[in-house]
Amino acid sequence: MGLPNAPDEGASALPPGTFDGKVVVVTGGGTGLGKGIALEFARLGATLAIWSRSPEHLDAGRAAVEALGAKVITVGCDIREPDQVAGAFDDTEARLGLPDVLVNNSAGNFPTPAEDLSPNGWRAVTRIVLDGTFFCCREFGRRHLSAKTAGSIVNIGASYSWTGGPGFAHSAAAKAGVKNLTETLAVEWAPYGIRVNYLVPGLIPHDDEPEQIRNVPGRGGKEGATIPAGRVGTPREFGWAATFLASPYASYITGATLVVDGANWQRRAMMQPEFTPIREQLGREPFGS
Repeated sequence: MGLPNAPDEGASALPPGTFDGKVVVVTGGGTGLGKGIALEFARLGATLAIWSRSPEHLDAGRAAVEALGAKVITVGCDIREPDQVAGAFDDTEARLGLPDVLVNNSAGNFPTPAEDLSPNGWRAVTRIVLDGTFFCCREFGRRHLSAKTAGSIVNIGASYSWTGGPGFAHSAAAKAGVKNLTETLAVEWAPYGIRVNYLVPGLIPHDDEPEQIRNVPGRGGKEGATIPAGRVGTPREFGWAATFLASPYASYITGATLVVDGANWQRRAMMQPEFTPIREQLGREPFGS
């Protein structure tokens, strides 16, 4: 039977108006799970600021939020560059006021055996995931510390940040750094009213998945049968979790990790299936051949 299906699209996990008058920044909020998060904040009354490097993604995020009747601005920003992060906060603050919530969702990823991973490939992922998240957290924190105001940060993670992730050495290492960063900042900034939490998605298919991820062997098959819950997740379920963590109803929760994956990362078998090296799973020729 598995776990029940989620409530229908448009339902909310919190009371209407929970985020009335609040400004929420979602990095990478124009597509995928980031867009799903932005929409749930919009349904609860928030004003959205969507940041992205891609004009197309900014346009898509704006259109989706405006379709709900919510207010939204878009800001071009490469979070790998601290000056651009500061500029994006300046722009957002000038147009909307100091953001109350920051969701660090921007990421980069592609599957590859570690021995094939180039230095540029390593940097391409770690600079976005780890460096970019830190730059955004730091700027948000400094501004709230100066203003003596409370705030909430939700960092988007991955379960392989504590299990390791064959085929994703770059992303797993960077996400492990983000989890540690989250827990460190939670302790440092709690005395000043700034909460920092770590939100982890499971298998949540969406239309904006990059081709390299969509084409991982086994994707698009009977994925629900591989999960204890008996089904995959939905972007709205992940969005509900994000809005809860950022809300006043989670005001005593900071430094926490919330996993939305139907217990998949905890799955164990009495007898493990036959092991296939990641290189073979990805259909790669022997290294050096």
